[in-house]
Amino acid sequence: MNAATFFDGEEWRDGTIEMIDGRMLLRPGSPASDLRLSDLPRLDGVIVGGFTDHHVHLQLVDHALLHDSTLGRVIDLGGNPAAVAALSEGAARFVAVEFAGAFLTPVGGYPSDRDWAPAGSFREIADTAAATAAVAEMADAGASCIKVANNSTAGPVFSDLLFRAMVEAAAARGLPVVAHAEGVGEAQRAVRLGAARLAHAPFTERLDDAEVTAQAASVSWISTLAIHEGDTHATAVDNVRRFHAAGGTVLYGTDMGNGPMPVGLNPSELTALRDAGLDGIDLLRALAPQNPLDPAALLLRLPGTDADPTLARPLTSADLKA
Repeated sequence: MNAATFFDGEEWRDGTIEMIDGRMLLRPGSPASDLRLSDLPRLDGVIVGGFTDHHVHLQLVDHALLHDSTLGRVIDLGGNPAAVAALSEGAARFVAVEFAGAFLTPVGGYPSDRDWAPAGSFREIADTAAATAAVAEMADAGASCIKVANNSTAGPVFSDLLFRAMVEAAAARGLPVVAHAEGVGEAQRAVRLGAARLAHAPFTERLDDAEVTAQAASVSWISTLAIHEGDTHATAVDNVRRFHAAGGTVLYGTDMGNGPMPVGLNPSELTALRDAGLDGIDLLRALAPQNPLDPAALLLRLPGTDADPTLARPLTSADLKA
């Protein structure tokens, strides 16, 4: 048994770690004996759970590569629901998988005209009946959220009526709406209409400070900063910097599958988040590690509480001191 410092998702805590029946078991607080933590050998470094990528597309990557990554959970935000559900069963050997199912998009909307969009990965919504049916389909397939696409730079967008219909149908099934909001004013509109999360930190335009403050109090943003270049990248980073400073919740996400990028933790995304002011414990919170007290969680060892997450590696029995 070793004393260990671990991250519980919000702060650093002390506990014990030991190998029992071939599995690592982490417990909070002092051991259930007269021993004190100071009496035990201490694990070098600290423990966190496997990291979360809040925006991936499993159908567009070799998901088997996740086996060697430090990701413990991924959230697929747009794919054929049956195919993603099947992929999630295979990937579950390596990571916990959640998914939104298909993109819900207007007739002729994004990404219905994209070559990369797999068959069955979007539903074109013409009216409220179709909206309700599509949400029900995704929920019945096992979705943990609903993905709504509103991209005015690539085609039509939903009316307020249809967007709200999807939000209400999702809420009736206990599911949040994650919006792909692209085009002038679309990020603001998606939030006003009830989206709980933006699939991309706003990048089309610089939001004014009042709007950033309002969104910080009501929604979370998935970063996906590293997919951008030039002025668009600078705009997204500036928006995230002010959103984070206003107390907004920023979640690490890469849009994995959007062009060549690592199937695992993305150093470029971490660099961009640091540029936006997230570092140390703020960066860890954005990475949303699994609960390390969960026996099913991937346990990672970091060199120290201020260490670079790219230095994390799986905890092994060799790390424990006799």
